[in-house]
Amino acid sequence: MRLADFDFDLPETRIALRPVSPRDAARLLVVANGGALADRHVRDLPDLLRPGDALVFNDTRVIPARLRGVRRRDEGVVAVEATLLRRLTASRWSAFARPGRRLAAGDRIVFGEARDRACLLGTLEATVVEKGEGGEVTLAFDLAGPDLDMAIAASGAMPLPPYIASRRSEDERDLTDYQTIYAREDGSVAAPTAGLHFTPELMAALDARGVSRSFVTLHVGAGTFLPVKTDDVADHRMHAETGEVSAETAGALNDVRRRGGRIVAVGTTALRLLESAADEAGVIRPFSGETSIFITPGYRFRTAEGLVTNFHLPRSTLFMLVGAFSGLEAMRAAYAHAIAEDYRFYSYGDASLLWRADT
Repeated sequence: MRLADFDFDLPETRIALRPVSPRDAARLLVVANGGALADRHVRDLPDLLRPGDALVFNDTRVIPARLRGVRRRDEGVVAVEATLLRRLTASRWSAFARPGRRLAAGDRIVFGEARDRACLLGTLEATVVEKGEGGEVTLAFDLAGPDLDMAIAASGAMPLPPYIASRRSEDERDLTDYQTIYAREDGSVAAPTAGLHFTPELMAALDARGVSRSFVTLHVGAGTFLPVKTDDVADHRMHAETGEVSAETAGALNDVRRRGGRIVAVGTTALRLLESAADEAGVIRPFSGETSIFITPGYRFRTAEGLVTNFHLPRSTLFMLVGAFSGLEAMRAAYAHAIAEDYRFYSYGDASLLWRADT
């Protein structure tokens, strides 16, 4: 398929810069098998599911992965911003760096809060050990393990998506707004945003409805925001992300299906990980490692029957995924409806409940 097949016009005014409050007051567009649409709210989710269904959440926790500092080489000093992508070892991360063209292997970068031209407070130092394409670098930090984690937490900022960061700076509100209430496993540089809509009250209502919940972990990388640059979608290569499905979770979800319940993934990250863990018969197996699964129309899903997800960018791999899940024409119609009805898009926007086209 061609990249242009996944394009649509989105007014900039539809991009949400803040979430609604409370979280579960966000709107929810329900897309039925066959494409029928219904306008609801996230708080209505218990009424839209059946006792015995299971929700699958991604419990990754966003780290303050945007680091600002300076590169010092000889007598020259250049301001640098790095967004951590993926941990490689106890002391090494891959990162996107700006301005990447001003960096070279061997450069030293001092990250921290600048108070004047002479010093940086709360400093964290790293060496550029490798330079890739498009501004990607490998950073070897002077610290490792928990010491490095604490230093990143002290020096870093919440890595808001570029379509928000280009219009406003991150602030204290984002420390909670851009984190799910059940986040517990540090490692993401982007939130699993469908989960941002869930509140303790909604969780309690789902429990009362008899809807179970399971947790998987997929550490979301900044590659989720990278544009697709190839005209032929098949030529695009996804960045690898690290994930885990425990034996307990795999067993619980297989039991749900044996009893006739439906699996509903909360977010594309949870869905991609479930699909990575499933065998050809659709049995979910324990999984631990990297996945770079790329889902486009024509893919045969083996796990979830439903998907809770936000509204995604034109030409993005995530719009391709929802087009594969519910049918591309159905999703084009759903997005046109969402735009006409003033739904809010992207990370802090509204949500949709999609049912799989082939169920």
